[in-house]
Amino acid sequence: MQPMPDYALSVSEQLTSQTSVGNLRADPEQMSVAKQLDRILAQLKEERPATKASALGWMFAKRRPKQASIRGLYVHGSVGRGKTMLMDLFFKLAPIEKKRRAHFHEFMADVHARVHAHRQKLKNGETKQSDPVPPVAEALMAEARLLCFDEFSVTDITDAMILSRLFSELFDRGCILVATSNVEPRNLYRDGLNRGLFLPFIDILEKYVDVVSLDSPTDYRMEKISRLPVYMAPLSEETERGMDDAWAELSSGKHVSSDEIQMKGRTVHVPRAAGDVARFNFSDLCEKPLGASDFLAVAERYDTVFVDNIPHLGPERRNETKRFITLIDTFYDKGVRLYASAVSAPEALLTEKKGVEGFEFDRTVSRLFEMRSKEYLSKHTATQSEM
Repeated sequence: MQPMPDYALSVSEQLTSQTSVGNLRADPEQMSVAKQLDRILAQLKEERPATKASALGWMFAKRRPKQASIRGLYVHGSVGRGKTMLMDLFFKLAPIEKKRRAHFHEFMADVHARVHAHRQKLKNGETKQSDPVPPVAEALMAEARLLCFDEFSVTDITDAMILSRLFSELFDRGCILVATSNVEPRNLYRDGLNRGLFLPFIDILEKYVDVVSLDSPTDYRMEKISRLPVYMAPLSEETERGMDDAWAELSSGKHVSSDEIQMKGRTVHVPRAAGDVARFNFSDLCEKPLGASDFLAVAERYDTVFVDNIPHLGPERRNETKRFITLIDTFYDKGVRLYASAVSAPEALLTEKKGVEGFEFDRTVSRLFEMRSKEYLSKHTATQSEM
């Protein structure tokens, strides 16, 4: 195994370098958060064991007393303020081999799959450990001590119920958590079902991470927008023709048929698929009991997805709204190119801003805008060409 490389730059130095060449604008709020991330980088470097450069270094390293756990960081603030950029810089610089950067919904889908697999082992007599959480936490820690979550959010009750116990186990084992979010910890899962059972997780989180706010006055995502015809509104015959024309262009020369994605005993039906392009109606994805793992399976199979007829999302469509938020989060995180037709512009889709969905939907609007930008689409093209 190759030794971990030594890193010369900190997050704050990276920001300064990018600002000096004009790639970024000087932002004191971002720099403040960068210095907090540099604190974690420095602590990670300090605790790295001696290398083979010292003949006996490895022997003495083993005798060192266990070091105090490194406090993580939870960065919250409005959309488009640079949280994801800072997370990406930090993750690349982190001098630790066992690290994982994931979208929170993807991580929790993995956790639930592991819990299910453990319960099957218990049922089959392959283990006597009735509680799946400790062995799942142990397995996660064996793979990654540093966990980085972009856009940390909790909307699913099954996630909410397991988080407290899961992260108690992870933190006890020395897990370092760095996360970004639109909301401060005390507003996580706000108005959620049985929220009282979730509150212990917030106490645990605040015990092991520093909480900082990134309130830059500039929304950098909105500055990058170049509206391209990949989001069409309002719904009309013209919009329908536009979607059909785009579909015809992208599916040209490919066999078009329905498809089925098998998901742990259930099936995600794809009405139309042509190679790596798929087409759904809003109702196919958001009016059925689908979740993050289902949307992740779609994103992993298709790099371009059409979603027709996105309606207004009022209080009577709360479940559909939650699924739509998760859908866009997943597609954005996986770099999916989205073609959508909707009843209105993104900022007018949610008819009543209340509860946790109101907080989360600001992020959805920002992502729908950015998924139309030249930067996002060019990144998508580059990613696909490397496959």
